[in-house]
Amino acid sequence: MPVVADLDRVRTAPDLFEKEECELREAFLTEVERVPGGARLRRCIQCGTCTGSCPVSYAMDLTPREVMALFRAGDIERILRSRTIWVCASCYQCTTRCPSNIKVTDILYALKRVAVDRRVFPRKFPVYVLSETFAKQVRKYGRNYEVGLLRTYFWKTSVVRMLMRTGLALALWRKGRLALRPARIKGIAGLRRMIAKAETFDRPQPTEVDQEPTSEVGYGAIG
Repeated sequence: MPVVADLDRVRTAPDLFEKEECELREAFLTEVERVPGGARLRRCIQCGTCTGSCPVSYAMDLTPREVMALFRAGDIERILRSRTIWVCASCYQCTTRCPSNIKVTDILYALKRVAVDRRVFPRKFPVYVLSETFAKQVRKYGRNYEVGLLRTYFWKTSVVRMLMRTGLALALWRKGRLALRPARIKGIAGLRRMIAKAETFDRPQPTEVDQEPTSEVGYGAIG
């Protein structure tokens, strides 16, 4: 069973969308298929409960409801270039309150994975740089090295902003609150082996069998 009704249309009639859009949709739908109950995405009735429940929707340029609508409209790239998937606080309010039982938070995570894999990011909103740098710090030291994290982040995003914080850095250093040299945890080799092993695993496939809705809702109701 396809995740959404549009999936077969994209695969059998690629002229419906631009080539790049087809590729992004295919990648996204593949990720959604890994989410237990992901097929419920097609049940969205655009009620806006997800947006109304989101505590950080004020900081999003696309609300969760708009994300669902844009997917149906065939504009995955616009979603990936938005701040929304990076702003999400993972509180699962949208998921627990959705009347169609759509796993909105997991859908946003699927979009984030596609954004990372395809290197499609929002302009002038480099939160992905912070995420990537943090992961590298943990792999290297087994813990976060704050000075290295901020130095790399600001160097890649805004050197001016880094220089503006020189006074704060000096004040922290004088108080002994700023470690200039990183320290590795004990057993770092074991941690690296665990990470390397984890990276060889594929995400588990869902075992949940999603049932068809008993009545047409949302887009299905209008054909």
